[in-house]
Amino acid sequence: MTIALHGSGISRGIAVGAAHIVQRNALDVLEYAVAQADVEPEVERLSAAVEEAKQGLRDLRGRIPANTPADIAAFLDTHLLMLEDPTLTDEPKRLLRERRCNAEWALKMQRDAIVSAFDLINDAYLRARRDDVDHVINRILRILLNHAPAKHESGEGSLEGLILVADDLTPADALLMQQHGIVGFVTECGGPTSHTAIIARSLGLPGVVGVPHARQYLLDGESLVLDGDEGVVLGDADARILTYYRARRDERQKRVSRLAKLKRAPAVTADGVPIELLANVELQTDFDLARAAGARGVGLYRTEFLYMNRLDVPSEAEHFALYKRLIEAFRQQPVTIRTLDLGADKQSGASLSARAHAANPALGMRAVRLGLKEPELSLPQLRAIVRASALGNVRLMIPMLSHVDEVVQMRGLIQGIQAEYAAQGISHDPNMPIGGMLEVPAAVAFADGFARTLDFLSIGTNDLIQYAVAIDRVNEEVSYLYDPLNPGVVRLIDMAIRHANAAACPIAMCGEMAGDPRYTRLLLGLGLRCFSVHPSLLLEVKQTITESQIAPLRKIVGRALRTAEIGRFRELMASLMARPV
Repeated sequence: MTIALHGSGISRGIAVGAAHIVQRNALDVLEYAVAQADVEPEVERLSAAVEEAKQGLRDLRGRIPANTPADIAAFLDTHLLMLEDPTLTDEPKRLLRERRCNAEWALKMQRDAIVSAFDLINDAYLRARRDDVDHVINRILRILLNHAPAKHESGEGSLEGLILVADDLTPADALLMQQHGIVGFVTECGGPTSHTAIIARSLGLPGVVGVPHARQYLLDGESLVLDGDEGVVLGDADARILTYYRARRDERQKRVSRLAKLKRAPAVTADGVPIELLANVELQTDFDLARAAGARGVGLYRTEFLYMNRLDVPSEAEHFALYKRLIEAFRQQPVTIRTLDLGADKQSGASLSARAHAANPALGMRAVRLGLKEPELSLPQLRAIVRASALGNVRLMIPMLSHVDEVVQMRGLIQGIQAEYAAQGISHDPNMPIGGMLEVPAAVAFADGFARTLDFLSIGTNDLIQYAVAIDRVNEEVSYLYDPLNPGVVRLIDMAIRHANAAACPIAMCGEMAGDPRYTRLLLGLGLRCFSVHPSLLLEVKQTITESQIAPLRKIVGRALRTAEIGRFRELMASLMARPV
């Protein structure tokens, strides 16, 4: 009998194949004391396991095909760097000597201490970095416990056309899957912001994560369907279901081929209104995808990954080198660099901050607040952005603004850097546009004021929605309230666009809502004329744009904004999502 399991679709696409269950032995860590005479041998055993873990990653690094994008390979380098981190390697040795405990126990205690700090971070992207800690420490533990490698790790036997089902997967696993011809994967753990998910999206490998007890419900070798669009896994699929999903998979491939024809076509509505389509990028692989999809520039460059998994603050030179590559990739097209949007997890020295233990970190010291409070974090980045402005069409964007005073302070820092560079003869653009993100309801309510003090605005719907409806979007108990079609949210977006247009201030949307074709017609009807989306979604959004006409959309959206009847509002939203208008 076919069963349906649900999780989070983190990489779009449909995969059909036999299940390959990865039953890694449970990491049962025994906790026991060792004799004083055995302490140093135990330390040596731990050191040897760390070295073996490093060598395993180095070996895999050496087997990566030459055409693999550098940023994907860099995830392995990140894990290698973590194995050099004294926090992960020296501290367990100290615990071992101090408490005379076995190596596995010392490693587990340090892992628990690090992960407990990450668990208190509200930001989903940053909290997901705990997965990297787990992956690295589990690699060492498996060596200490003499666990045999999984089939996809050892390279034994053919895995071509199979769907991998595991408790969790590492970035190294994702690279191995591609090499072995695996067509998709399902995991019991993980989330959409994990490094494994990022790699899977870049490689175009369909995946569903966060499927509880998947290995208990699914059998090795049974027919499996994986729908990465809907986050659904179907086990023991019968012939009828397999036929249906194979047809959907084939139709999707044909659709992708049809969409490819839109790459060079202008983003213009059916009634001739031009729309600007930009890309959200983070890794260098995204640069290539964005150019291939025909993006007209970058509406959001996320820089937070540069701060992850390191003990020091990224230097001005490191920032500048990244921005130079980005600008060169997009030539004279606009490139919007967002200043650091870290949560309260880092301070001087990039160590974990005690503020991460605040009762509600999402409402605490993060993004622009953190950058202004701790300029040692933000100044190297600001200096690099100002320098990079001489290389192309660079725009700086400030996240999570809640008060115009924050704009004044940021402008003061930037102007100070510009004055210093002018005095030193360092090239830069003194007229570099400075914009801000509308993610806080108070900022939307005062969008007319921000529109008069900034050169451009961008709506960040991910945070705006969660703050507007007062929920943590990654909290499963209340995540059902995270709804872009909440009438109040729609009115906030309308308010932001109207205020910006009235002040003749360019406004875009860079949140996930902008990249979901289901909402494209709503946003067009609200007056949005600039979308910034993930490169993989750009062509789908463009297709919806080219099939739509503005005038009828404005009428439907106008009725929706005026009604206080929730049933009528939902009917109007459904009419926008159901067909081209």
